Amino acid sequence: MGKKILIGVSVLLGVLIIGIGGLVTYVNLALPDAGPAPDLKVELTQERIDRGSYLANSVAVCMDCHSQRDWTKFSGPLVAGSNGSGGEKFSAEMGFPGDFYSPNLTPSHLGDWTDGEIYRAITAGVNKDGKPLFPLMPWPNYGKMDTEDIYAIIAYIRSLSPIENTPPASEPSFPFSLILRTLPHAGTPESRPDTSNSVEYGKYLVSAAACADCHTPVNDRAEPLPGMHLAGGREFPMMKATVRSSNLTADLETGIGKWSKEQFVQRFKAYADSNYHPNTVSEGDFNTVMPWTMYGSMTVSDLCAIYSYLQTVQPVSHKVERFTASK
Repeated sequence: MGKKILIGVSVLLGVLIIGIGGLVTYVNLALPDAGPAPDLKVELTQERIDRGSYLANSVAVCMDCHSQRDWTKFSGPLVAGSNGSGGEKFSAEMGFPGDFYSPNLTPSHLGDWTDGEIYRAITAGVNKDGKPLFPLMPWPNYGKMDTEDIYAIIAYIRSLSPIENTPPASEPSFPFSLILRTLPHAGTPESRPDTSNSVEYGKYLVSAAACADCHTPVNDRAEPLPGMHLAGGREFPMMKATVRSSNLTADLETGIGKWSKEQFVQRFKAYADSNYHPNTVSEGDFNTVMPWTMYGSMTVSDLCAIYSYLQTVQPVSHKVERFTASK
């Protein structure tokens, strides 16, 4: 009897190993499956380039991650001359499932990509070689943007000055390396709302800026906590410190419920003032990952629309300790 049980267990283990091996093979060979890159050629009009520059630097802030930031200064402003060069590291020490590096977006790297391949990367999370992109770049949000806005971003990227820089390849840890391959999917573009509908237009901008990615707390699997949309508190490890995102809901005590529209706009525009110069910070000093100088360059009307939308978000009472220095 014991021998039969041992044989049965061995057979079961063999079946499980074969099954797991087959699953891993399928994931590695068949996924990601976001469809082919579209046959696309974006006309590089000045209007598109200007709109793309605004989106990439002030709203979707592509340049925030795909440039180099000076973390010796408050809010990590962009290093002059690094626009689109890539190379920012998002490491396991920062809480990510592996080590990830932002790619170079200038023509020195994307010169042999088609516009369709760039479109698929931005909206579906798959690069030219069919590899999945970690959604730290919020392609799920970008995939909901108006198609014309994505074309504008592509036009702007095409206009960047070439910068020779080859960041290291990203290395997701196992088993997330397999999970990552299951994530990409084709985008579902939505029409940009008319600016006269400030709430809906503000909602569009908040999605394009991926505000919820940082301002919604998550569990150990990086999944948004139910009932905590935009309630703040997501942690971001920094050198010898931890910073947490603010509560953006309209809660009167712990959110922005008491803020006036003028106060909200000025909170951003203070960093766009020509007299503003970011302070030098040392390790353990108060700092933030929020790219204030970039979001501060949004138009007043767009910031007003964002405020209007945020005032409609379900208020959540959630007091956040913004910053903690390590001992």
